[in-house]
Amino acid sequence: MPATQHDELAMIVYAPGSVGTDGRPMAVVHGMERTFPGLRLEWTTSKEGQRTLLTERDAWLAQKKWVGEFPLLHNGDLNAYVSVAGWQKPAHSAPGGQAWFEVHAVLPFAAEGIAAAPEVLEAVAESARAFWGLTTPFKASVDIARQTKNRPDDLRPPPRGLPVLKSPSAMPSPEIPHRLGWLNYWSAAAARALGFPDPTRDEDLLARSRRTVSGGWIVRLTEAPLDLDNPAHLDALKRAYERFPEIGGRTTA
Repeated sequence: MPATQHDELAMIVYAPGSVGTDGRPMAVVHGMERTFPGLRLEWTTSKEGQRTLLTERDAWLAQKKWVGEFPLLHNGDLNAYVSVAGWQKPAHSAPGGQAWFEVHAVLPFAAEGIAAAPEVLEAVAESARAFWGLTTPFKASVDIARQTKNRPDDLRPPPRGLPVLKSPSAMPSPEIPHRLGWLNYWSAAAARALGFPDPTRDEDLLARSRRTVSGGWIVRLTEAPLDLDNPAHLDALKRAYERFPEIGGRTTA
């Protein structure tokens, strides 16, 4: 049966906007293939739904002048779907009035995807030179997305008692994460902005966290993938928001 969104781990990282052709798309693709066993991202799909096998994928990527953006690439396997794409976000809708570069990836919500997710997130984030990023099961990501209030007339409270988050354009700095997920990538700059780690307050998080090659962090909120129907998981998410009030622009760092 083909994969659906409910079978996905959704990954997004947020990085500085591109200046010229900087090689990040190729680095992201190679990073994913290095950290997900057996993965080959050799297919693309057009906006019209036409699938194409790229027999010379790297040459195709290198020839295209994406200026930091790149089109959908995937593994062609609808039963264990993996994909990645990236695009620019204009300055007026990004934190601190600075354009940024988003990379969106999908991993299967299955044993192999769950096992590879921390390493894939690190590889994608550091290849993109990201400020921060996250990976979350699709179901939980829907509720987390509903925390953001983009309009002043949106008075509906977020689901499950979660805190209200400002829109990304209202965030003071791109280094400060906009929201939390199951797995969180925080660059060294993001970790400093959040005051993480604090040995006296972060003992529980540190037990599930590790440093990255660049000095950033992979911070896992729960051992198993985040399930907000699980009271312990919901409590872990709420505690993390309480610990880091800067996230979502709820207070300044």
